[in-house]
Amino acid sequence: MATPGDRSTEPEEMRTSTRDLGELRERLQNWLTGRLEGATGVTVSELSRPSANGLSSETLFFTASWTEDQADQRLECVARMAPAAEAVPVFPEYDLAKQFEVMRVARLRAGIPVPLALWFEPDPLPLGSAFLVMERETGDVPPDLIPYTFEGWLADAKPADLAGLQHRTVEILARLHDAPLRPEEIAFLRSEHPGGSALRRHVEEQRAYYQWAHGARRIPVLEEAFAWLEDHWPDETGDDVISWGDARIGNVMYRDFTPVAVLDWEMAAVGPREIDIAWMIFLHRFFQDVAEIMGLPGLPGFMTREKVCAQYRSLSGYQPRDMEFYEMYAALRHGIIMARVWQRRIHFGEQAMPDDPNDLVMHRAAIESMLDGGYWK
Repeated sequence: MATPGDRSTEPEEMRTSTRDLGELRERLQNWLTGRLEGATGVTVSELSRPSANGLSSETLFFTASWTEDQADQRLECVARMAPAAEAVPVFPEYDLAKQFEVMRVARLRAGIPVPLALWFEPDPLPLGSAFLVMERETGDVPPDLIPYTFEGWLADAKPADLAGLQHRTVEILARLHDAPLRPEEIAFLRSEHPGGSALRRHVEEQRAYYQWAHGARRIPVLEEAFAWLEDHWPDETGDDVISWGDARIGNVMYRDFTPVAVLDWEMAAVGPREIDIAWMIFLHRFFQDVAEIMGLPGLPGFMTREKVCAQYRSLSGYQPRDMEFYEMYAALRHGIIMARVWQRRIHFGEQAMPDDPNDLVMHRAAIESMLDGGYWK
C-alpha cells in the first residue's frame, strides 16, 4: 500500500512471502496428481503472486492441465495458504477450513458470486501448510498499489458506471446479510471470545489480536480508540449475520463494472450488519484521503456513508445505525492490521521503525479526528 508521503509511478514492493515458487510448483503438481484420480499427464504451470492487492494470506496463481477420458482439461486456479512463520504473518492464525466453508455458504446460500471452492487440504505436509484451491475468475480489481483513487480504470470511469458499481457492490452485502440461514448454520463463524453479544465478542477478539500484534510496543492512538468504543457502545444491535469481514471494493473483481467474484474471506465472522457496511465506507474514505493528501481529486462522492446506507436500506429494508461507532471500529481494525504490515516491512528492512509508535498507523490522523469528533463534520 502506498504511503501518503510517497507517490511513486510504480507499485511499491512489499515482501509477503519467504517461499520458493519453483519448489512450491513441484510440490503442488505432486499433490494435484494424487487428487485427480483417473487423470494422466497432470501439470502445473509456473506460479505467480498478485502484485496489486493482498498482504495477509499467501496467494498463488497457476494453471492446471491434465488428460481425462482421452480429453484434455485445463483449469485456471488460485491457491491460498497461510504465510510461513518467518514471513511475520499479519494474523495470529489462518483458519482455511473456515474460509473454505464460508465461501461455499456465501455462494450456495446467499447467491453471491464467490469463486468456486475446489479443494481444501488440511494436511501441512504437501506444501508446508494447509491450503485451499479455488477457480480463478477474470476481471478487474480496484488496486491497492497504486491506489485506485490515484489512477486507472475506476478513477477514469464515467459517473454512471461508478454509481452502478457502487449499487451492485452494496447489493452484495444486502444479499449476504439477508441469506436465509439458521443460527446453527453460521455457528462455525462465531467467536469464542467472551461477551454477551456477537458485537462484544467481535471487539474482544480484536482486542486480543491487538495484544498479539502490538503488545510488545503499544500504540496509544489505537488504545484510545478502544476506550472511545466503550464510551459510545450502541444501546442495541440488529440481527447477527454473516460478516464478510473485509468488505471492500478492493476485494471484488468486476467485469463491465459488475461484480463477478467476491474475494478474501479470512476475516469472516458473525456480527451486526454495520461491521461490513462501515468497513466498506471507511476503507474507501481511507484511499480517498490518501489521494487528497497527494493533491489528487480521487473519487469524491463515491461510497459515502449517506449513499451506501440509503442503498443498503432500499435493498434490504434495514436502516444502518450507530455508524460513527462502527466507522471508528473499522478505523481501529484497519489500524491494527496496517501497523502489523508495517512491522513486517521493518522486519525485512523495507522501512525504519518510527520514533513515535502512532506513526505505524497510516491513518492516525483520521482516528485522531474521530476521537475529537472532527472527522464527521
